[in-house]
Amino acid sequence: MKRKTLGATIAELRKKQGMTQLELAEKMCVTDKAVSKWERDLSCPDVSSLPRLAELLGVSTDELMRGAAPKETARSGMLGLAFKAVAAAMGIAAAVLSVLDALDIRSGTAMLGIGLAALALWALQEKNRSGVRSCLGNCVLRENGRAARSSGFIAPFLFWG
Repeated sequence: MKRKTLGATIAELRKKQGMTQLELAEKMCVTDKAVSKWERDLSCPDVSSLPRLAELLGVSTDELMRGAAPKETARSGMLGLAFKAVAAAMGIAAAVLSVLDALDIRSGTAMLGIGLAALALWALQEKNRSGVRSCLGNCVLRENGRAARSSGFIAPFLFWG
């Protein structure tokens, strides 16, 4: 049985609650365009807003997320391969240059840092394949009870899927 995407789940639950996209948007402190993008799987609600969204839609956060099936694409497979390749290349380069005494501490640290960052991104991608996608569309941050719009930018490579 094929599971629904998060967007399809949000649209279905919103309609069951008798809400329009605009009404849901106002309650979530986002625009109706953001809700439209969620429902068309062009972006996802911010992870920190999922409990509020689930509450408004009358389900638990788990029930909301259960309908979301991660999309496996060739791009995400290639991205994982690229992250692992960068990590391996940085490690090998640092080791070879160290053996040849051609590596200063600053360059070595930078190379190993890049390799570790690539491994972290690969691990994040693998985690996201099995769970919640890290989409950052028109997000809202909650600070001191007030809603403040986020730029939605953390890292463009988190938008695979």
